[in-house]
Amino acid sequence: METKNYITRKGFEKLKSEAEFLFYKDRPKVVEVVSWAASNGDRSENADYQYGKKRLREIDSRLRFLRDRMDLAEIVDPEKIKSEVILFGASVTLETEDGILKTYQIVGEDEIDTEGNKISWKSPIAKALLGKKIGDEVLVKKPKGDMYISILKIEFV
Repeated sequence: METKNYITRKGFEKLKSEAEFLFYKDRPKVVEVVSWAASNGDRSENADYQYGKKRLREIDSRLRFLRDRMDLAEIVDPEKIKSEVILFGASVTLETEDGILKTYQIVGEDEIDTEGNKISWKSPIAKALLGKKIGDEVLVKKPKGDMYISILKIEFV
């Protein structure tokens, strides 16, 4: 059974943009190279042909993956959410037990960006945060050991 692919509008548009680029720009160029290489005769030792066919398989595989992710997409607009508790799409400011302040946005699996502090709703931190409210102290079970965090701020932007 396939589950919904929760994603923000921005994340969905990024998937769609990648699929369009691959389908309308990248794939036609590779098809052109493969056609040209095939017209040169012996394909068994033709590097352009071999590489082109391999690249076509990679593009088609990625397009199938993107299509499946978009078909399962359940778009969530954080700006339309009004909640006192942490839900998908929330930006959460928290304090670690070491006194370090961090802000994370809880996003879909296809939107993870560690440098941009976007974490998957399936990550250990997000799982621990979902359903909690400002002031709660939360135990996060991580592979490298448990830690406590305090929730300071919740925004839906």
